[in-house]
Amino acid sequence: MDIFGLTLDSTFVWIGIAVIFAIIEAVTLGLTTIWFTIGSIVAALVSYVGGGITAQVIAFLIVSIILLYFTKPIAEKKLKIGHTKTNVDALIGQIAVVTEDINPHSTGLVKADSQIWTAIADKRDQRLEKGTEVKILKVEGVKLIVTSVHDE
Repeated sequence: MDIFGLTLDSTFVWIGIAVIFAIIEAVTLGLTTIWFTIGSIVAALVSYVGGGITAQVIAFLIVSIILLYFTKPIAEKKLKIGHTKTNVDALIGQIAVVTEDINPHSTGLVKADSQIWTAIADKRDQRLEKGTEVKILKVEGVKLIVTSVHDE
């Protein structure tokens, strides 16, 4: 392959492409190009053993697509890519105390884990008075959905 008057072996071109994909992967840290890095390395190996450009491109595409299709979902699940877990998830199931009445179809305040949170009753027409112990059922935005401990 001639580029700017220089003769380059396609093995080195594929290695260069693999390095570029690896750099992109290192910068993004999102499992976006690692599959193409591996595909480029396989294409470089095909080139090294004497495969033609068509075989190299086919090897690159097949390996990249197979890895992308079969391993990306597994890697994302194991590494939890794209999921930001917060400590608020730990509140679910905890007991809190109402610090400001929760009126029907309205919000009030509860104290959970040493913090004050806006809360609403899971049964929207329910009134929960100050001092009532409640269980946190779920979190919607910045609001806790609670139920009286005595209703369970």
